[in-house]
Amino acid sequence: MKVALVCDWLVSVGGAEKVLLKLHEMFPEAPIYTSKYDPGKIDWFKDADVRTGSLQKYPNCLRKVLGPFRQKYFSHLDLSEYDLIISVTGAEAKAVKSGKWLTSHGKPAKNPQGVHISYCHVPTQYYWQMYDTYVKNPGFGVLNPFVRFGFKLAVKPLRKADFKAAQRPDYYVTISEYAREMIKKYYGRDAKIIHPPVEIKDFREAGEKNRVKKEDYYVTSSRQVNWKRLDLAVKAALMSQRKLVVIGEGPEHKKLVKMAEGSGLVEFLPLMKKEKLAEKLAGARGYLFPSLEPFGIAPVEALAAGCPVIAYGEGGALDYIVDKKNGILFRPQTAVGLAEGILEFEKYKFNAEKVAKTAEKFDEARFEKEIKDLIKSIEKKNAKK
Repeated sequence: MKVALVCDWLVSVGGAEKVLLKLHEMFPEAPIYTSKYDPGKIDWFKDADVRTGSLQKYPNCLRKVLGPFRQKYFSHLDLSEYDLIISVTGAEAKAVKSGKWLTSHGKPAKNPQGVHISYCHVPTQYYWQMYDTYVKNPGFGVLNPFVRFGFKLAVKPLRKADFKAAQRPDYYVTISEYAREMIKKYYGRDAKIIHPPVEIKDFREAGEKNRVKKEDYYVTSSRQVNWKRLDLAVKAALMSQRKLVVIGEGPEHKKLVKMAEGSGLVEFLPLMKKEKLAEKLAGARGYLFPSLEPFGIAPVEALAAGCPVIAYGEGGALDYIVDKKNGILFRPQTAVGLAEGILEFEKYKFNAEKVAKTAEKFDEARFEKEIKDLIKSIEKKNAKK
C-alpha cells in the first residue's frame, strides 16, 4: 500500500506525537505531511520524510492564530495518489481529501479508491467543547482582550469551516468514549475507539526495577499549558500540605513556579527520559491528573509504573481509572475538589502490581493490531464493491 501520514503540527512532545511516532514505525516509508515542523523541539522524526508547506516559515508563537490558514493548507494538499491516508489530528489535518472523497464529489483523483482514516483525538477544542476556556484565557498575555474580541467575532464561520472539513475523512477512529461522544455531537460522525499506544512494557519494567517503598510525594507530568489545569495540582498540594513534583515545561511554567514560591512543597523538574520518569512515578504516592482530556497517555504511563492516579472524574480518564481500584476520581474540577480527592485517596491502600496490571490493555502491540485489523476490514469492504 502507498501510505501517507498527516498531522496538525510537529513542534512539541505530547500524546498525539506519540501516536504519530507509532504509525511512523508501522509505515516507515510513508511521508509525513504537516503544517509546521521544529526538529529542535521534537527529535523523534529525524529518519522520516517530513513535508511542510508555506506555513513552515512562520514562528511557533503564531500557531494559535493560524488555524484558518492551516485548514486551507491541508485542504489544498493533493494526496489523491495514496491508497491510504491516516491523519492524526485534533485540529485542521482532517481537512485533507482522499481519492475516494474527491471521486464521490465529481472531482479528478489519481487513485479513486484511496481512503482517509482520521485518528481524531478530539474535535477542534478552541471552536467547540473548550471554547469558553480558550476565550477566558487565549494565552496572548496583554493582547488577550484584542484576541478575545476578534475570536468571538470569527468563531461562527470558523466552526462552519471546521464542520465542513470534518465531513471529508472516510472513516473516523478516536481514543476514548468521551472523544467518540464529542465527535458525534459536533461533527455528526461515528467513530471507532482504538485507544492510543502506551509504552506499557517499558514503564512497567522500569517501575518494577525502581520500585521501593513509596515516598511521601505526589507527581504530575504534562505540557504546562493553561487547559491542563496544573494550577489546580499546585493549589491542592498547598491546601493539603502535600509534597508535589511537577515534571515538564511550557508557557504556564513561570506562573506555576510563582504560585508555589516559598512553600517548600513543590519541586519543578524538566522533561526527562522515560527511565528516569518511570523511577519518579514508581516512587510517588500517587499521580495527579486534574485536566479534562479526551484520553491522557501520561496517567496510563503512571499506572504502568505502579503509581495510582487521582483524576478528574470526566473525559477519557473514565476509560482507564476504576475508582478505588487503581486510583480515585474526584469532582468538581477545582483545587478544593482535588485536595479533597487527595485526602480520600489516602484512606485506601493500592497494590503497585495490581495497579500496573490495569494498564496492560493499552500497550503498543494492541494498538498496532487494532489499526491493522481496521485497515484489513476496509480493504475487504472496498473489494466487495
